[in-house]
Amino acid sequence: MTTRADGLDELLRLDNLLCFALHAASRAFDSVYRPLLRDAGITYPQYLVMLTLWEHRELTVKELGRLLRLDSGTLSPLLKRLEAAGYVERRRGTEDERSVTVTPTAAGEVLREKARAVAGGIASATGLEWAEASELRGRLNNLIAALDAAAATQERSNTVATQERSNA
Repeated sequence: MTTRADGLDELLRLDNLLCFALHAASRAFDSVYRPLLRDAGITYPQYLVMLTLWEHRELTVKELGRLLRLDSGTLSPLLKRLEAAGYVERRRGTEDERSVTVTPTAAGEVLREKARAVAGGIASATGLEWAEASELRGRLNNLIAALDAAAATQERSNTVATQERSNA
């Protein structure tokens, strides 16, 4: 990017930051989701858990965390609240008690009907046609993959640098 004549670096302008545009879009989504999900009786993170379980039917907490990009410290309280509401069941593994499997209950399946209205409301609110939304989602998935790769490269570099300092 170029620098403006007045010296303000275009890279440092809030309106030019892709990350801020994504952050603002996420907050805008939240403001549309909130009333729709309130009617369903769940929060957005709980909605994501339920969507994932409806799709996969049964997952370990570890698999669920990986798919949702949530750590166990965030995911466990969500699952406890969903279980208390009667929407999911958690079971410890018989072979490995550290492994916990999560499945939707009958009440969780009933909630799925309410979720259809939520999804329809969000689709309508975006103002995007299905093809446009699909293309945008694909581009965002490519962005996520590129950022994940960059983060992994940085992590490897930091690990090597730390090892070199400790060996010196």
